[in-house]
Amino acid sequence: MTIDEIQNKIIEEFSIFEDWMDKYNYLIELGRECPIIDEKDKTEANLIKGCQSRVWVNAELIDGKMDIKADSDAVITKGIITLLLRVFNHQTPKDVYDSEVFFIEQIGLSTHLSPTRSNGLVAMVKQIKLYALAFMSVNK
Repeated sequence: MTIDEIQNKIIEEFSIFEDWMDKYNYLIELGRECPIIDEKDKTEANLIKGCQSRVWVNAELIDGKMDIKADSDAVITKGIITLLLRVFNHQTPKDVYDSEVFFIEQIGLSTHLSPTRSNGLVAMVKQIKLYALAFMSVNK
């Protein structure tokens, strides 16, 4: 699936919930599916700056596609990063870097997060795109 197709699927999933408490509960449930980062990768270098909670993201390039792992010490944040991994994981660095992230606005997440969580979300997307840019630079 393309990045846009995955984002549209996420929008469709969230559209069944009318209440934001249900959406938060769904985020918590999604967090349980997060592809956990190895303990050895929970380093200061992989820690996302600007997040209210502690979030680690690491990426590798495998067969031309990004393999991203992450973890957080906060359940809602873990759900958010799980959504980002669904969108970006196993995509080419170019597709990740060039993509427009629209699902966050469409599901209403951007307006229902605290300012510090919103900043953290932006920082997570930025870090994933920086990994993509680095992988693109290496493969030139």
